[in-house]
Amino acid sequence: MIIKVKSPGRINLIGEHTDYNGGHVLPGAIDKKIIFEIYKIENNDCEDKSDSIEESLLFNINEIKKSNTHWHNYILGTIDFFKKKENNITSFKCSIKSNLPIGAGISSSSALISGFSRAIIELFDLKYDKSDIVNIVSYVERNFIGLQGGIMDQFTINYGLKDNLILLNCNNSSYNYIKFKSESIRILLLNTNVKHSLINSAYNDRVNECQIAESILNSYFNDSRRLANYKLDELNEIKDKLNTTVYNRANFVIAENERTITSSRLIKQSNFKGFGKLMYKSHHGLRNLYEVSCSELDYIVDFTSKLKYVLGSRMMGGGFGGCTINLVEKNHIDNFIEEISENYLKTFNKNLTPIKVNIGNGLTYKKIK
Repeated sequence: MIIKVKSPGRINLIGEHTDYNGGHVLPGAIDKKIIFEIYKIENNDCEDKSDSIEESLLFNINEIKKSNTHWHNYILGTIDFFKKKENNITSFKCSIKSNLPIGAGISSSSALISGFSRAIIELFDLKYDKSDIVNIVSYVERNFIGLQGGIMDQFTINYGLKDNLILLNCNNSSYNYIKFKSESIRILLLNTNVKHSLINSAYNDRVNECQIAESILNSYFNDSRRLANYKLDELNEIKDKLNTTVYNRANFVIAENERTITSSRLIKQSNFKGFGKLMYKSHHGLRNLYEVSCSELDYIVDFTSKLKYVLGSRMMGGGFGGCTINLVEKNHIDNFIEEISENYLKTFNKNLTPIKVNIGNGLTYKKIK
């Protein structure tokens, strides 16, 4: 028996760096996927072959340890989780194909762990649901990758619904689907081709800085709220107790959470122009307060701000590279891609990669006899 799994990437319209602060996000699964085919074999040596990067991972099912090759640890960490919980995990062979760009900020890593987790669950007939996979991804990220991330990526990948965004409250995992479909507007990602590594970047520093702000707020107000659920006027009451950096991080998170909630209402009303303005405000905060942008991302966002047919633009993902997400009038999208690509190449001497995406369904799987 062969198990086939399709695990999508995700976009996030707004609500950046709010997930690990207990705030709201507004993501959707996309029609770019990682595809797994997995089946059992008799010996102890497992093989995971990635056709996309033309590499293989070979390991003994009874000897799981971290690898010096980064992508290996997404697989090994997942197996480590299941081996600690189950006694019927035996050897297998898995092929991995993908049209999901790596390092573009569209969550190829969470798609890899989510999809591989589902493949193992179905192959060995284990009793885990979508919510369990969300937790498995967090386990792998924290224990094998060293990333203190939130739940947005894996939640979206597992719960995504075609033509719908998810307004997800990361504080309690409650969520609502919000219809997002327009005949006149397209979502366009522009990959800067600046590769980022959240581990080697200051991502975990941002997590720690937000935890400091949250702790001081909770102490001052004798409360136990997550950072994103405070108000700006409450933050300003303790401004003199925070250094400038920590204050700026908290300021961004609280404002971004409010922008996300407002954005969900605007999208329900099909007020995409109003929503686009909040996208720009989000980017300005990410650049100036959260300091996770880079010159290439800023260039694209500034370039779009002069074009009437681009309704909104911002950096998306952890930062320090990756993609901008842009709302573009459909009739202008090809001309826009040509213009921005030409100017980007002249400015940075590197190519810009456009990625047209649609909001698609979350992870799917089937058994092939």
